[in-house]
Amino acid sequence: MKIKVVELFAGVGGFRLGLEGFPKAKKPKYEVVWSNQWEPSTKMQHASKVYEARFGSKQHSNKDIATVDIAEIPDHDVLVGGFPCQDYSVATTLHNSKGLIGKKGVLWWSIHRILSEKKKKPKYLFLENVDRLLKSPSNQRGRDYAVMLKSLDDLGYGVEWRVINAAEYGMPQRRRRIFFLAYHKSTGIYKRLQKSSKAEWILRKGTIANAFPVSIASGLPKAFEIDGDLVKVTNEFNKDGKLSPFLNTGVMMEGKILTQKTTPNFDGARTVLEDILQNGEVTDDFFIDAEDLPKWEYLKGPKKEIRKTTAGFEYNYSEGGMIFPDALDKASRTIITGEGGKSPSRFKHVINSKKGLRRLTPVELERLNMFPDNHTELDGVTDAKRAFFMGNALVVGVVRKMGEELYRQITQ
Repeated sequence: MKIKVVELFAGVGGFRLGLEGFPKAKKPKYEVVWSNQWEPSTKMQHASKVYEARFGSKQHSNKDIATVDIAEIPDHDVLVGGFPCQDYSVATTLHNSKGLIGKKGVLWWSIHRILSEKKKKPKYLFLENVDRLLKSPSNQRGRDYAVMLKSLDDLGYGVEWRVINAAEYGMPQRRRRIFFLAYHKSTGIYKRLQKSSKAEWILRKGTIANAFPVSIASGLPKAFEIDGDLVKVTNEFNKDGKLSPFLNTGVMMEGKILTQKTTPNFDGARTVLEDILQNGEVTDDFFIDAEDLPKWEYLKGPKKEIRKTTAGFEYNYSEGGMIFPDALDKASRTIITGEGGKSPSRFKHVINSKKGLRRLTPVELERLNMFPDNHTELDGVTDAKRAFFMGNALVVGVVRKMGEELYRQITQ
């Protein structure tokens, strides 16, 4: 049985690599039948070009997803994507679109439009986001996630979620992201979730619990209901709360939430930064020039100093120091989009090698996200752009493990 996938906000294809395998499996369990990648802020669509170079241009769309006709998107079983964390609130209501209008340019509503307008809805969603989604916006903690969950509930889906740090399951990068799976009410998984103890689902029975085992952390689970329409949720959810009610693990079924703080339960092999290095293959431009070293040391070091705003206002500034150079015997810190380029930075990785201090190469950054070597190499794509791709990417190993377990749950 092959499961058809549509990949949105595809970047350079992390979801696809995790689900189809690389090199592509002889009998892949999943097949991407359509993909979309569009970068609104740039004329050159570099990520889309890399995607096409690796997977082909057939059934790949390089258009703003908000402008794509739903008829262009083939029927599929699973909708996947890592979409930006934005303001998901409902701006207003109209008679069309089931009375719902999200803010223009907010990509959650493009997903919602596909789920609403396709006659044959995808049975499963497999989505990824930054973990602050659970507590945004700062003046109404958890509202954005509540809007998403309520909109999925209205469309007939149950949801489970988990914040996963890839390194806590043996992978080479400390990258925390929320992953959530949604199941349409027509599916067997939805029916099993509906009948199950929700606490059991979170800890043992669920797709995520089987792929990434956990134990209960301190504190009791929270149970509550998201009630009212989406406008009410936007305006009133957790209005006076200082903390988000959503913990790092949870389920939603028919508007009812059970959420629990959990900790990873993993004792397998671990990959550390040293394991992924290209020792002996690194060109001179990745090494730090002696004259730049004081700047690197200052940016990485602790600070207590008086700074001045552009308006001339003086204030006390302090921040702690960072490990410099980066520890080789641990998983790496999170890759950020500004990882590339020679200029000194507090957040770029620097390691100590036999030839001296150096930055990480594009291949090493790919390995930290568990991509194949040189996946992002393409004429016209700079090393800085390749680093940017990896700062935006996900850890492929998380998708692979989750995809394998989702397939088992679908076919049981």
